[in-house]
Amino acid sequence: MTVTAIFALLGAKALYLLLLWLASAIIASWLSDRAGYGERWGLATGLLVTVAAIPIWLVIYLAIPRPGSRRRVDGVIPKRRKAAEIDIDSRPTA
Repeated sequence: MTVTAIFALLGAKALYLLLLWLASAIIASWLSDRAGYGERWGLATGLLVTVAAIPIWLVIYLAIPRPGSRRRVDGVIPKRRKAAEIDIDSRPTA
């Protein structure tokens, strides 16, 4: 009976750690893409160093974005666009 409870608690902790791992990869990927380095660099960093990737890319995002990146053009906080402002041709096709 106690062995079942231990495995149940392990499963819940594993799920939370998995969600934390995936969230850090998503956030690092978004930050690296906006800073002009591409999504792959942030995704790889987020998957390999987990939570440490977010502060790393946050420093890069704020301090050294590439020229012409969306962060340099739009600013630190991206502005929301209305549906009429979005270019229809730039949307990916399925």
